[in-house]
Amino acid sequence: MKFKSLFAIILLFSLFSCHAQTSQNIKTVEVTAFAKEIKTAKKPQIIDVRTPEEFAEGHIKNAANIDWQGDQFILNAEKLNKNKPVYVYCRSGKRSQKASEKLSELGFKEIYNLDGGYLQWKAETKTAQ
Repeated sequence: MKFKSLFAIILLFSLFSCHAQTSQNIKTVEVTAFAKEIKTAKKPQIIDVRTPEEFAEGHIKNAANIDWQGDQFILNAEKLNKNKPVYVYCRSGKRSQKASEKLSELGFKEIYNLDGGYLQWKAETKTAQ
């Protein structure tokens, strides 16, 4: 009986430890830091995870639309370079956080999630399309 309890504790510890490691490569950053990163990166991989309709209404320059809620998210994300930083945003930050976690699970090494999403971006910059 003690063995089963010990095993359960070790298993839970391992699960939570792995989850913590996965999140370490996701950085949620404010607009100014996000803008600086995409400006200084060579050919930045910018992903707008909103719907195509939202994307059509305006987006960050050079962003690719990979709809988080669409059937092709994983397939399209797999086309990106996992060893280069990826910059992710949505409308307000909730979908992009979930998408960032999925990208981390898929093996992306460096993920920047825009805090406040496109709404915050529009409020603070003039570089939207």
